[in-house]
Amino acid sequence: MSESRLGISLTGAAALVAAMVVVALPAQAGTCPASTTCPTTVTFTVTAPGGLTITVPDGPVNLGSGAPGTQISGQLGPLTVSDQRAALNATWTATVIAATGGFTTGAGTTPETVPTNNALYWSGPATATTGTGTFVPGQANAAAAQTLNVSRTAFSKTTGSGNNSATWNPTILINVPDQAVAGVYTGTVNHSVA
Repeated sequence: MSESRLGISLTGAAALVAAMVVVALPAQAGTCPASTTCPTTVTFTVTAPGGLTITVPDGPVNLGSGAPGTQISGQLGPLTVSDQRAALNATWTATVIAATGGFTTGAGTTPETVPTNNALYWSGPATATTGTGTFVPGQANAAAAQTLNVSRTAFSKTTGSGNNSATWNPTILINVPDQAVAGVYTGTVNHSVA
C-alpha cells in the first residue's frame, strides 16, 4: 500500500516537472505547408539617448574696442544645438536676447550704459550640421542683423526627424552711443532652445 502511494507521488512529481519544462520552451511559429510563407514577428527598440540642449561659448567674450559714435563688432564663438530626442518631428527654435539693463561700465549711469537696442545680432549660416531636415539661420548676413532688446530667432530647424545638430558662430554688433564714456562694458547675451 505504501509503495503504491509512493509510485503515485513520484508519477505526479514527474508530470509537474514535465509541465514546467513545456512552459519554459520558447514560442514556436505556426507550421506551414510547403511553398507558403511562414512568418515570424521580430521586434526591437530604438532609444532616445538624450534631450534637446544648447551649448554656448564660455565668457567673457571680448568683442574689441571703438570710440563713441562708432560700431564695435566681433564673433561670439560657436554655439551648438544638439537634438538627441530621436523624434518623428525633430524641429526646434533657438532664441537670443540681451539681458535687461544693457551693457554697463562703472556705476551704470546713463552715460555708462549701452542699451540693448544698440546691440545687434546676426547668426550667419551654419558652420556644421548633422542629421536630416532644413536648418535655417535667424539672420543670414549682416544686412539682416536684429537688435537684442527683444527675443529673436537665432537659428531653427523646420523639417526632419531623428537626431540632429547645428553649429553657428554669430556676430554681435554694438552701436556705441555718442555720449558713452570710456571703460570696459559688460552685459549678457542669453540663448535658449525649445
